[in-house]
Amino acid sequence: MTDILLIALYAFLGAAAAGLLGACALRLLRHRSLVVSLSVVVAVAVTAMLAGTLAVAWQMFLSRHDLTVVTVVVAMAAVVSFAAALLLGRWVVARSEALARAARSFGTGGSFAAPVEPTTAELSALTQELEHTSARLAESRERERALEGSRRELVAWMSHDLRTPLAGLRAMAEALEDGVAAEPDRYLRRIRTEVERLDGMVGDLFELSRIHAGTLALTRARISVHDLVGDALAGADPLAREHGVRLVGRRVDAVPVEVDGKEMSRVLGNLLVNAIRRTPADGTVAVAAERSDDGVVLSVTDECGGIPAEDLARVFDTGWRGTHARTPPAGAGLGLAIVRGIVEAHQGRAAVRNVPGGCRFEVVLPPAGAA
Repeated sequence: MTDILLIALYAFLGAAAAGLLGACALRLLRHRSLVVSLSVVVAVAVTAMLAGTLAVAWQMFLSRHDLTVVTVVVAMAAVVSFAAALLLGRWVVARSEALARAARSFGTGGSFAAPVEPTTAELSALTQELEHTSARLAESRERERALEGSRRELVAWMSHDLRTPLAGLRAMAEALEDGVAAEPDRYLRRIRTEVERLDGMVGDLFELSRIHAGTLALTRARISVHDLVGDALAGADPLAREHGVRLVGRRVDAVPVEVDGKEMSRVLGNLLVNAIRRTPADGTVAVAAERSDDGVVLSVTDECGGIPAEDLARVFDTGWRGTHARTPPAGAGLGLAIVRGIVEAHQGRAAVRNVPGGCRFEVVLPPAGAA
């Protein structure tokens, strides 16, 4: 038993000495190629085995011939191990380089094309992660292009919408100044109307800038959606009468929500104004509020004839006004973008879908106590 313990001790000491030398070598060469690291690992394993074997052989007083045989066998094993390590290292490095070349496409705005050669499990997992990242980056680039397009459209439309009333205001002011206005009171009323519309556009821009900057401060309070809808219908009634549109509340449940009353009134007001302006005379705009599995759903349904399927995804984009909404009365294309921003600030969501004869805008809010 004592001899076995001594043999184990000598083998351990010889292997430990080789292992310490290998660890030092790995630390010094840690920034080198993977082939070098694999070669060092193989060298440590073979050297540890050789040192332990020789230490035990010397202690066992083997003959010179037997000792030579053992040494040759270990040396051949070392040669084969080094060759296998080099081949494996070169194979792994080649696959890593192929993966690195494929990953460089991220920097040029291209999509990631995974190498077709088989790889290790770790490199395969990394390839899958890069593919997922590539897909997310492609979606982000597409959203950025859409947002940039919306910004350009917004600047162009705002320039047009501001220029037209300003030109009219200048002409009416000059007429009043020169004393050639046949009906000064009518001119003054028209000037006030245009100033109020310009003030509304500036207010929308300021609200949207606060939403985008994340500085929209909400003062939440427990409110019944019945009261919210009632106030919104009362505020939109004059515009509906002017356009010959009927406003109805089809189903309005008295369910509570915790929201900023002022901001949510703006949401409903924007939706109602949008619906009234796009509903033909003698049409109907219906408002509903009911509880659902997701929370509280506020909806505004109009009779605009529907929105083209390709435009449904852009309805809430900044500056979007639709194909036929190019005139100033259609607004600056900010109302629905403000709706989405305010609703999302309340941890809700806004959506739109076509229904027979028109479209239905829905605002889903968390129930009271869930926000």
